[in-house]
Amino acid sequence: MSKASDFADRFKVTKGKNFKLKDWDPSDTLNFDDKEQAEKILAQGVDRLAKLQDKLYADNRWSLLLIFQAMDAAGKDGTIKHVMSGINPQGCQVFSFKNPSSEELEHDFLWRTTKSLPERGRIGIFNRSYYEEVLVVKVHPEYLGKQQLHKSLIGKDVWKHRYESIADFEKHLTRNGTIVRKFFLNVSKKEQKERFLKRLDDPERNWKFSDADVAERQHWDAYQDAYQELIRETSTKESPWYVVPADHKWFSRVVVASAIIATLESLDLEFPVVTEAQKARVAEARKLLEAEAKGKG
Repeated sequence: MSKASDFADRFKVTKGKNFKLKDWDPSDTLNFDDKEQAEKILAQGVDRLAKLQDKLYADNRWSLLLIFQAMDAAGKDGTIKHVMSGINPQGCQVFSFKNPSSEELEHDFLWRTTKSLPERGRIGIFNRSYYEEVLVVKVHPEYLGKQQLHKSLIGKDVWKHRYESIADFEKHLTRNGTIVRKFFLNVSKKEQKERFLKRLDDPERNWKFSDADVAERQHWDAYQDAYQELIRETSTKESPWYVVPADHKWFSRVVVASAIIATLESLDLEFPVVTEAQKARVAEARKLLEAEAKGKG
């Protein structure tokens, strides 16, 4: 993980104009096929990430927003669990966004996620996000009718306008100290099917299965087109997408960890400098404590 930026950059998209999803292999491992070694590398990365998160918290000038999007069974939950396993819970918040509530539908589509943004010094994780508004809502445009929008606002340019709003929002966050990194866990249709079957075959995994999973699979091509378009429209140098090969979970976790480490290392984080006045107060506190101990003796 010492060259985390070099490794992560292989999967980074900063200019999406000519992006084609078909050119990105979901089973890619960069010819690295040693799962056991990958797990050791991940463990080292988790340790490095924990140290960087401590520094981020102490520095208290930046926050980091990590967005995870994927088709069902791509491994979002597992990736978050394994990569962030060493993080101090006080410095990390995870939010999952499912169907919007009636209250959320009374606001613009960015409102429900905006109120969950990380504070300075913290890492925020969105397991799904405002990007659902140009994914599931685009694949199922009938959902627009439930968002209480005037018909003049949902014309032919509605998706273009939403891409623009998202890009402007992320630019605003970056300008104000919230760094945004976005991960699309790119799983193949074949691998998704195999994972669904495992959920069905294993009684302990049955709870993970939903009828909606298979129903949405019928719209696979439409979702692939939607992902391709959003990556084209919202990839920037400041808030890039990482198209993470997800057919091999052990590899995708190393990619994600590398990207997060590279991002935090780029921030030039520093622990607060102890002033002379603070040092004097520390010395005085030590004298008081030592005197207290001698008095008891």
